[in-house]
Amino acid sequence: MTTYTPETLSRPLPVPTPLTRPFWDALAERKIRIQYSPSLGEYIFYPRPLAPRTLADDLEWREISGAGTLYSYTVATRPPAAHFASAGQMILAIVQWDEGPKFSTEIINADPAQLQIGMRVSPVFCDHPEGDITMLRYEPEASS
Repeated sequence: MTTYTPETLSRPLPVPTPLTRPFWDALAERKIRIQYSPSLGEYIFYPRPLAPRTLADDLEWREISGAGTLYSYTVATRPPAAHFASAGQMILAIVQWDEGPKFSTEIINADPAQLQIGMRVSPVFCDHPEGDITMLRYEPEASS
């Protein structure tokens, strides 16, 4: 029997599927592409085969800026799972993109005491060291 400890567990990585591949490929290119539904006139996230509410088969992949506002967050002082034990404190967040949808993510390069709901945040592309995947994180927008 194999015993796993937090030190021997690697973080779980997303597994792109044919449906989600355009999103992950765009992140590797340092771009953000999500689906847009002409029948709804709205951007859609998470990737799906049909538009919500209309069930139209009209979803297109379009590039968005990725800029947004901090919609919600929590500071996790304990790891959410054993795989994250070495991460220390994490700021888990929901960002609302300027284009509309919300995105679950992690805030990096930030002091939790300085975070405010509604503050502007910018995307940060993080290549995962243990896999061929780029993750999308966010940080507070630089002041002008």
